[in-house]
Amino acid sequence: MSKSKVGEDVYKKVEKVNAELFVLTYGSIVAQLCRDMSYEHVNEELEKMGYNIGIRLIEDFLARTEWQRCVDFRETAETVAKVGFKMFLNVTPVVTDWSEEDKTFTLTLDDNPLGEFVELPVEARSKLWYSNILCGVIRGTLEMVQMDVDAYFVHDILRGDEHTNLKVHLKQILKEEIPAGDD
Repeated sequence: MSKSKVGEDVYKKVEKVNAELFVLTYGSIVAQLCRDMSYEHVNEELEKMGYNIGIRLIEDFLARTEWQRCVDFRETAETVAKVGFKMFLNVTPVVTDWSEEDKTFTLTLDDNPLGEFVELPVEARSKLWYSNILCGVIRGTLEMVQMDVDAYFVHDILRGDEHTNLKVHLKQILKEEIPAGDD
C-alpha cells in the first residue's frame, strides 16, 4: 500500500478536532507568546512546544499505522510527508532538494493549515516563524526513532514567500540505548 494511501486511510479513521478551533487556539497561543517575549524567543518556545508534542505523537503514529522502521532517511522523509502530515494535518508536503549525501531535504507546503486566518504584523515578518512548532514536532518525532535532526523554516507564505519551505537535516543516527535498570 502506498504511503499516500496509508496517510489518507488513517486520516479518515482518526477522531478529528474542528480545524478552525485548532487554528484559532494555536493563533491565540502564538499571540500571547508575542506579547510576553521577543520574536526570537517565541520561535524558540514554539520549537520546544513542538518537540514535546513530537516525542509523544510518534507513539500515536506508530500505533495507528503499524509502520515498520524506515530503511533510510529518504524513506523517512516520504513517510513524514505522505503519512505523518496527512494523518495529523490533512496536508501532504512535497519532498524536494535532497543534498548529495541524502542528509538534507526540503518539505514544501503549498497550504499550511496553521497559517489560515493569519496576517503577521510588519515588524514580525522578518523575525517570527509563525509555524515553528512544526519544526519541533519533526525534531521530537524523529529523535524518538533514533534520528538526530535539525528542522527549520527557510520560506513562509506568511512572510510573503511563494511557498512555505521547511528544511530537515540529519545530523546523526542515534544509538538505541536501554535505560538503566531495564536490562
